[in-house]
Amino acid sequence: MKKPIVDIARSLIRRRKFGKAIVLLENERELYRESFDYYILLGVACLYAGDIGNANYYYQQARHIKVSDTNLLLGQAVIFLQRGDTDRAIEYYLEVLDRHPENKTAKSAMEFIRTQGNYENIIRWVDTGRIVKFYPPIGLNLSEVLKVSFSAILGILVAIFLIFSINGFKIKNKPQRFDISELLLTTEEKKNPLKVDLSGGVYQYLLTDMQITDSYEKARKSLLDYRDNLVRIEVNRIVNSNAIDSIKKKALLLASYLEKPTFDTVTDNFTYKEVSSEPKLYNECWVVWSGRISNAVLDGDSFYCDLLVGYEDLKNVEGIVPLIFLQKPNPAIDGSRSIKVLGRISIKDDKLVLVGEAVYQPLLKK
Repeated sequence: MKKPIVDIARSLIRRRKFGKAIVLLENERELYRESFDYYILLGVACLYAGDIGNANYYYQQARHIKVSDTNLLLGQAVIFLQRGDTDRAIEYYLEVLDRHPENKTAKSAMEFIRTQGNYENIIRWVDTGRIVKFYPPIGLNLSEVLKVSFSAILGILVAIFLIFSINGFKIKNKPQRFDISELLLTTEEKKNPLKVDLSGGVYQYLLTDMQITDSYEKARKSLLDYRDNLVRIEVNRIVNSNAIDSIKKKALLLASYLEKPTFDTVTDNFTYKEVSSEPKLYNECWVVWSGRISNAVLDGDSFYCDLLVGYEDLKNVEGIVPLIFLQKPNPAIDGSRSIKVLGRISIKDDKLVLVGEAVYQPLLKK
């Protein structure tokens, strides 16, 4: 049975025979004029072949059929990036991460834009061909992989064996995020972590010896593992507990190392239900919540509104939380569209408040 043209073209693209794939597909334009896969394959083949103009055209044709495909979004995003339009590129990458938070291509491109995304660097990456790193992935070129000779593989294995032999088969640990060796609990603190006199104090959590030491160790390890929200939770637990003051001070020192995240670096995101059930435990944690806004008010340099969490589909509201933006200029929020907010949990007058840091609204669908 004859293979479909799109499958043959897909195989050619994996083998990096982009010109042949383009010719094959363009000869079948009438047959596949309503096919999303057809336009996506032509778009990616033209992109890798260096024909950005036609790549953009075919991606636009694909977008008329479907707007939410990851490879389509990645392809259009990198075209915007090559043109220096980083704002549009970011919108598309965020939409990819909205659907697939661990997408490596989108995360890598976002990091490049954040750290090196000026026009001169972008031109340099385009000129040297390094920009291909952010193209939609097309898989390994198996025909090239299979050309690797047995002697080469054997040489690699021998080299690996020698390296491990010289190093005594020890695996090196990755570089430590921070040097917090001085923030280990002392023997005395581990032995007597509880306050003896609890009079005159208010304690949210009455913990046992083991609970305090375990909580502190979890905070310390989470800091080294880049899980800042988990650090904050354990610090909040300790600071509002019956732990001795020296342990509380060390916990606050751990918290001083925490960094402000971005949409794509937030770890351990919490739901509204989790946070609202115990706001003080999540105080100062960072969350990404979606929904819609209401009751918007602009007051000087501040923007206030209510965030209807989970209401982006106009079906269910998980909860309503006051949302405030203190930065200038104020965020441009379209109240008629769904919104995604990066914000910091705060407690004001014993009530949960979200202090907004960044806003993302999905592209309007055509």
